[in-house]
Amino acid sequence: MRFSNVVIAGIAHVDAPIRISSAELCAPLAGTMQRLGLRPDLLASASGVIARRYWEPGVQPSQAATWAAEKVLAQTGISRERIGVLMNTSVCRDFIEPSTACLVHSNLGLSSHCLNFDVGNACLAFLNGMQIASLMIERGQIDYALVVDGESARFVQEATIARLAQESATDAEFRDQFATLTLGSGAAAMILARRELAPDGHTFVGSVSQAATQHSGLCKGQVDQMVTDAKTLLLAGLELAGHTWAEAQRELSWNTQDFDEFILHQVSGTHTASLSKVLGLDPAKILTTYQEFGNIGPASVPIVLSKSAEAGRLKPGMRVALMGIGSGLNCSMAEIRW
Repeated sequence: MRFSNVVIAGIAHVDAPIRISSAELCAPLAGTMQRLGLRPDLLASASGVIARRYWEPGVQPSQAATWAAEKVLAQTGISRERIGVLMNTSVCRDFIEPSTACLVHSNLGLSSHCLNFDVGNACLAFLNGMQIASLMIERGQIDYALVVDGESARFVQEATIARLAQESATDAEFRDQFATLTLGSGAAAMILARRELAPDGHTFVGSVSQAATQHSGLCKGQVDQMVTDAKTLLLAGLELAGHTWAEAQRELSWNTQDFDEFILHQVSGTHTASLSKVLGLDPAKILTTYQEFGNIGPASVPIVLSKSAEAGRLKPGMRVALMGIGSGLNCSMAEIRW
């Protein structure tokens, strides 16, 4: 799917302020890990996640998403009256209903004519939100779209640690819930626009997606628990990424050497290194954030994109690839001409 009239007018992120090291996080699990014969530094050594961030207690996903949205609105100077649709894409939600999007819509004081809804597709939702918004812009339905995401790992990690700290916790339970400990918190927001309204924007060239829903049982999450078959999930995800890359080669004329930067959904060190090897990506063209921020779910791709821009890694004319894999399994890849 190619787009001819869509640009990214602005991208912003907000880091959660409280740093929690993996050693701190696992301290309450010392007894369990010793009983199960696990190394005390297993989390950091196996995943590469040295730390993650937490919001202050009581901060809801809608508030985090609102902070990122306010930042991108201020950055671009675009009137909130012009926003035609607001999509929230976070896994974390304030409530089952109403939608988190409507809470952000209210916080921002957006127009009553601005559509607002949640898009849920695990760690792929932000990329899906970009795709949906771009289709709406292409057909002239709206001028501007605001896609937001606010993630918080605090509740699910605290619930998981309390469970695994019990004397009854088994080795299988620990391994099934291990991936939960790699999660992080953060927020991101992006404004997409019709090209003529944002001539200095970054071209959204197009995107492709592939599904492998036969693997939908490999990672199952509730608000207080996530159970993951991490090894099988990694292998199935890499296979799906290969199929999606092949489609991008056909549909978007992709070649690895043509890209200047790769923006990845970062789950862990193993995942990032394995994906790079399978697709032949140059590690020098990847800004890694998992070490300090963990897996921030669907906020990961926009946060890495924003951090790359902030660090001066992205220059006008550069070809930038966005890549995400989400539980389900689904995979999307997209191209931006910076």
